[in-house]
Amino acid sequence: MMLDGLKAIPIICGPTASGKSSLALDLCRKYKGELISCDSMQIYRHLDIGTAKATREEQKEIPHHMIDIIEPGTDYSVNDYLTACFDAIENVLSRGKLPVLCGGTGQYISSLKFGIKYTDEPIPDDLVNKLYKEAETDGIDRIYSELQRMDPEAASGIHPNNIRRVIRAYSVCVATGKTFSEWNKESRTEGPRYPFILFEYDYEACRDVLYDRINKRVDQMMDEGLLREVEYLYSLDIPRSSTCFQAIGYKEFAPYLDGQISLEKAIYDVKLNSRHYAKRQLTWFRYINDIVKIKPGSEDALSIIHSYAFE
Repeated sequence: MMLDGLKAIPIICGPTASGKSSLALDLCRKYKGELISCDSMQIYRHLDIGTAKATREEQKEIPHHMIDIIEPGTDYSVNDYLTACFDAIENVLSRGKLPVLCGGTGQYISSLKFGIKYTDEPIPDDLVNKLYKEAETDGIDRIYSELQRMDPEAASGIHPNNIRRVIRAYSVCVATGKTFSEWNKESRTEGPRYPFILFEYDYEACRDVLYDRINKRVDQMMDEGLLREVEYLYSLDIPRSSTCFQAIGYKEFAPYLDGQISLEKAIYDVKLNSRHYAKRQLTWFRYINDIVKIKPGSEDALSIIHSYAFE
């Protein structure tokens, strides 16, 4: 089911702090839309400031979906996200509203765009538990090096700090004798459920502007109470290997809370890691060939989206 005149469902994507959320909200306002998040950290309840969720006022004005759906420490796969996201899309369309997807999690967005369905790989729990224990005790370096040797294609798209994805990809190789990349390619056979079109503010030629926006946003988050939110997260009785602890804006404060670094150093690390993450996001989206690029600050952004997404 699609709305009359709608050619493709818009996804506003791009790096952190690029202004995509504001653009998505403006699009919702103009076309009576509802926002569906494509952010792997906004799914967690209580983590609001560090994940840059919409304000309560914005959520009251524009209905938001796919945020605040699980507690920190809860396992949540890409397939879990896709199932819930498609339910949200169908719900919005059934009420005659425009679903506007927005976020920067490349794996979520690529899965929607290309119709990737992740097969449940037969991975023994004892293997996964053993790998997590090794990562906690000795670090992830050996496992990541082995992944680079066994599946260089998968390793090239996974940052070594993303312990969960490194272990998942490596455990598939070990347990099945088939590379993680092969599993992913086989998962694309059905194609996308809906036609999607991606839009991104183009910061390739002005990264310094993007990095300045990131630095200022971190300062704003600190003013809004990010440290209190971090302290709450670390007070919870959940494993430190949980995905929520890997989120930029939270993990950098662990050494500060342990008395190993200053608060100023932790804030510096948040800004640095956020800039590095933005760089990886730019790289990820660069390889999706048909993204519509929009000049940052363009007054024609909504008109551009209309020309591509509507008849």
